[in-house]
Amino acid sequence: MSRRITPKITLNSDIGESFGAWKMGADDLIMPHIDCANVACGFHASDPLTMLKTVKLAKQHNVTIGAHPAYPDLVGFGRRHMKLKPDEVTALIQYQVGALQGICAGQKTEVSYVKPHGALYNDMLSDGQQFDAVCQAIAALQDDRHEPLPLMVMATPENDAWRHRAQKFNVELWFEGFADRAYDDNGQLRSRSNSDAVHGDPETMYAQAEAFANGRAIESVSGKQLQIEIDSLCVHGDNPKAIETVERLRDIVRKAYE
Repeated sequence: MSRRITPKITLNSDIGESFGAWKMGADDLIMPHIDCANVACGFHASDPLTMLKTVKLAKQHNVTIGAHPAYPDLVGFGRRHMKLKPDEVTALIQYQVGALQGICAGQKTEVSYVKPHGALYNDMLSDGQQFDAVCQAIAALQDDRHEPLPLMVMATPENDAWRHRAQKFNVELWFEGFADRAYDDNGQLRSRSNSDAVHGDPETMYAQAEAFANGRAIESVSGKQLQIEIDSLCVHGDNPKAIETVERLRDIVRKAYE
């Protein structure tokens, strides 16, 4: 069995996606088991009070806080593609991250990375201008920081090319894999418009997580072997078995480094 020589991968989850009286996910049960919390910033989900509660919960459990900005699409949960100019993308990233930074400052903590959400997350790796616009926003936000403000992006077989592009803006990338999502032959996530985009069989999901954690190739929907290195593994907390799933994934990641 091959083993990664890079640092231990983390578990991350999209958190704080409730809105007003509408509740989504089981944040209080998921938070103790993850390393990084991708906190929604109000454009696809969340509101100021939800953001505050989520930051407090993350701080309570010593979980690293990341901003989870999106296109302005509450109705579509940020999953609808929007044709925005690069400067609009830069502005909306700064606006949302800035809002979460303000909440964090009030709790004597900070935003430690940025992970775009939904359609914006996918568009970054299909449109170089969008990727550059996001990097420009992060570069400006980290100017006054002692530590870098990494950008979390989808891991693909082309990690090195995206890392090189981000270096032009002095932005560090964290590459993310998904245990519960299927991959196309090109190493991209299978579109949710396809019925097989999400692994319905838990054992398939756990096998994919184990492959990621141990640096082995995963299989695409057609059976192609894909070698994809990741820094973090995403677990979704909006399914009926979320707690059972995150506990199992936590064990898989831990055993990979024993």
